[in-house]
Amino acid sequence: MNSILTVTLACLLSVAATAQNSASYVRDIKINGYLGTRINESVTGRIMAQDLDHIIEPFKNKEETRLWQSEFLGKWMLGACDAYKYNRDPQLLEKIKYAVDELLKTQLPNGYIGNYALEFHLKEWDVWGRKYSLLGLQAYYSITKDKRALDACVKLADHLMTQIGPKLADIATTGNYRGMAAGSILEPIVYLYKNTSNNRYLEFAKYIVQQWETAYGPQLITKALNNIPVAERFLPIPKAMQWTLNGHKSYEMMSCYVGLLELYKITGDPSYLSAVEKTANSIIQDEINIVGSASATECFWHGNSQQTTPAFLSNETCVTYTWMQLCSNLYQITKKAEYVDQIEKTMYNALNASMKSGGQHFASYVPLEGFRRVGERQCGLNINCCEANGPRGFAMIPHTVINVDESNIIRVNLYTDTKALVVLNNKNEVEIVESTNYPAADQIHFIINPKKEEELSLAFRIPLWSSKNKLLINDMEQTDAILSGSYLTITRKWKKGDKVTLQLDLQGKLIELNNFQAIVRGPIVLARDSRFNDGFVDETIAIEHDKNKNVNLQPITNSQFGWMAFSVNAITSIYNGDKESFRKVHFTDFGSAGNTWDEKTRYRVWLTKTIEVADRDTWW
Repeated sequence: MNSILTVTLACLLSVAATAQNSASYVRDIKINGYLGTRINESVTGRIMAQDLDHIIEPFKNKEETRLWQSEFLGKWMLGACDAYKYNRDPQLLEKIKYAVDELLKTQLPNGYIGNYALEFHLKEWDVWGRKYSLLGLQAYYSITKDKRALDACVKLADHLMTQIGPKLADIATTGNYRGMAAGSILEPIVYLYKNTSNNRYLEFAKYIVQQWETAYGPQLITKALNNIPVAERFLPIPKAMQWTLNGHKSYEMMSCYVGLLELYKITGDPSYLSAVEKTANSIIQDEINIVGSASATECFWHGNSQQTTPAFLSNETCVTYTWMQLCSNLYQITKKAEYVDQIEKTMYNALNASMKSGGQHFASYVPLEGFRRVGERQCGLNINCCEANGPRGFAMIPHTVINVDESNIIRVNLYTDTKALVVLNNKNEVEIVESTNYPAADQIHFIINPKKEEELSLAFRIPLWSSKNKLLINDMEQTDAILSGSYLTITRKWKKGDKVTLQLDLQGKLIELNNFQAIVRGPIVLARDSRFNDGFVDETIAIEHDKNKNVNLQPITNSQFGWMAFSVNAITSIYNGDKESFRKVHFTDFGSAGNTWDEKTRYRVWLTKTIEVADRDTWW
């Protein structure tokens, strides 16, 4: 018990010191409602339930030659540290401290932390695993300032720099996937520079990026600046050259760009930010599908235009999380609402669908049709990469809901039942209370409680998909233009008890692609589910809609398995004059679709559209 109190006190002191160094920040956020429940399930069901000794064991044995066991612990630590920043649970902090203590015991005198046998250093996933140890230890350092963790990272990085660098092994030809797996260590190397101010780590970070642009490297900057789509950046090369394995690997490529953004924050090199933004735009236009994820066989494949065709191993949860991470980092730099729009879509659909009720398991893949299943066990352990990564997506949410930027603009990004305290310039505090059942309901109610009256700017995100919007302050409708896909900034003298009501447009919309149909409602994608017992989910269908593709969704209040459920009018199968073809068809939100996690429950997003060649005014 004393150790828990000691660690907790150290952590609180660290948090207080960090807050004092930042003039404005968000403190004490609490999320309730559906989203809050899902976040808590992720923490209790997966993070707190993790058998740490099980995933630490490979670091002790150091017998690996080709697999990736060493990523699991670092990923777990990242999710756990973010979760602790949110819930301040001393038991969680003690569990994180145990993981750190046990990991540090495995560090060799030369600094190596990993699971690979000496003769296989730098092979396959070795550097990738070292990356996650560096990330996890520095995440722990950020919440405790425990110098042991930082010292271990210094030793780990220094040892790596005796193996990789000028006149040593080339980072661009090390490991898998065109050097991107190894090259993604850029992110924690930049953090290490920030934490130590040691210029050697900044130079090593620059070396990594320099090698990317060589003839053998993935050329992540050059190809991005030349607007080459992410699915077309590499030509096939013989597999005998191990480092040349598929350069379109989604997760690893985006991980490199996450690191490049961190280096941009240090150097200010505009080509870095431009490369990441152009890549993100390519991913949005060419790859991200209706539920906010991407990948087939874990690779980019022009998946946006081909999403109506079933693909093997689609929508990997590691890709889902890393896309959210990349968008979050881009938002922090650019303050563009479009990146939060992406986070919201992914969060409510692909991420939400990936976690089993209770949080014990995450799916490795979340296809747009089929059935949910627990991800495979990997590397001889009772875990997989997505179960280690998935909780990070949920742990990210509380830190995204409300932000305050360098200009002291309070940005309300996500709409959910929330209470938060915003500290401004260490001089004023503003309590913000969000009351809403959004996105089930279309209104979000706010109470703004500044400690003292002051002219402040609050920016409310208006999603791109919401075309009819209304904002009221103290029941008075505002006449300011409300532009979809941007922030509506209200600057005024706020006083305690001021009320804001935001109403968004949750009209059901019919989306058509490749002679298939799907329905969205705000950020939520809908799907048929066999548990409705309303027909064959794979049958052809014509969904009733108006000329603007609006769909009349009738809420179902007694759904036994879905967060949201609706019925629509439709003609099913191939109409032959039978009245039974005209009927109501039921849909649930994609996150709830197939949530029995067994193959008896089949769901489907994209429904085959029945073709009508005649122009009939009485049909839709």
